[in-house]
Amino acid sequence: MFHLNSVWRDSSKFGDIFDEEFFIYALRNNVKIIRELPEEILERFDHNISNIVNLRVKAWSSPKHYLQKVLPKLLELRAVRIAPFSNRLAHAVPSNIQDLRCLANYEALRFSRSIRLLAERMVDRMVKNSSISGGKYISVHLRFEEDMVAFSCCTYDGGDEEKREMDIARERSWRGKFKKHGRIIRPGVIRMDGKCPLTPLEVGIMLRAMGFDNTTSVYVAAGRIYRAGKYMAPLRQMFPLLETKETLATELELAPFQGHSSRLAALDYTVCLHSEVFVTTQGGNFPHFLMGHRRYFYGGHAKTIKPDKRKLALLFDSPHIRWENFKRQMQEMLHHSDLKGSELRKHSSSLYTFPMPDCMCKQVEARKADSNVTVVS
Repeated sequence: MFHLNSVWRDSSKFGDIFDEEFFIYALRNNVKIIRELPEEILERFDHNISNIVNLRVKAWSSPKHYLQKVLPKLLELRAVRIAPFSNRLAHAVPSNIQDLRCLANYEALRFSRSIRLLAERMVDRMVKNSSISGGKYISVHLRFEEDMVAFSCCTYDGGDEEKREMDIARERSWRGKFKKHGRIIRPGVIRMDGKCPLTPLEVGIMLRAMGFDNTTSVYVAAGRIYRAGKYMAPLRQMFPLLETKETLATELELAPFQGHSSRLAALDYTVCLHSEVFVTTQGGNFPHFLMGHRRYFYGGHAKTIKPDKRKLALLFDSPHIRWENFKRQMQEMLHHSDLKGSELRKHSSSLYTFPMPDCMCKQVEARKADSNVTVVS
């Protein structure tokens, strides 16, 4: 059951986004998954799921915690809830649990049929539109939506009107969070710390300096860009072969997905997954999962550009920097990003961003085992 996010307000259920039948089938040898609680258990809770005890498990809990604290309650009550649910299991766990995690994340989870069908058509169109570069394109996750700009508390060049719009957006989605007594917001400090969303113009300048010219096919994955008419114009001018889901799919094709941000994000996710290069401009679940998925999908050879935003802020705000100097530093940044394609997971890092070695070495072993099987007909 998904939490209804106060910003995205998407009422989609699991089966609307993911292929539920396939998920259940893929995990059939490990986990028994049911869609509804049995009647006799529902009766114990007056047919109201909210009456079931909610075990507020701490983030990054160990398997031992589940065995000692959660399992006894589950056996006693026959049903428990865990909410919030994300990040409730430690990164480092025994290999049998990690194997199940790999299976669930990288094999069992796939998008629903309606999402897959449209996403595949969009990828095909993107490849066709990239004929100049042999069907290769780059994807950019551009986090410059109104809510992202508002949440960051960064300031751009919109003056008093921008401030008024951002104040309204913050109050609408976070009700007083940014007006708490004693809270001081320093946009300049936030920018120097590399936490401001990059503008489309800044992304364009960065990519051109890295060597991507105006014949490069670019797919921009984003929600509704803040003041899109104004801010997207320079990026489109620098990259005329720029596409978004709104230009790549027809209005009729997108109609069933409108109003459901998670399903629209799934379309973006798939087109980014199949790109030659993925550019992430801000943190969050989308880029972190996508980087891991691309590493897994391409055997560690996926190219990802994750810019150093602290360094970028200094360079962009330097009034005397010459283009050749900026270009050299951007190409160094690009080289550093390319080197991280098959980076090993550190003990405290997320399996979903770094599937090597836990998931990918098992994958290679399974392929070798399959290739050694002799089939007799």
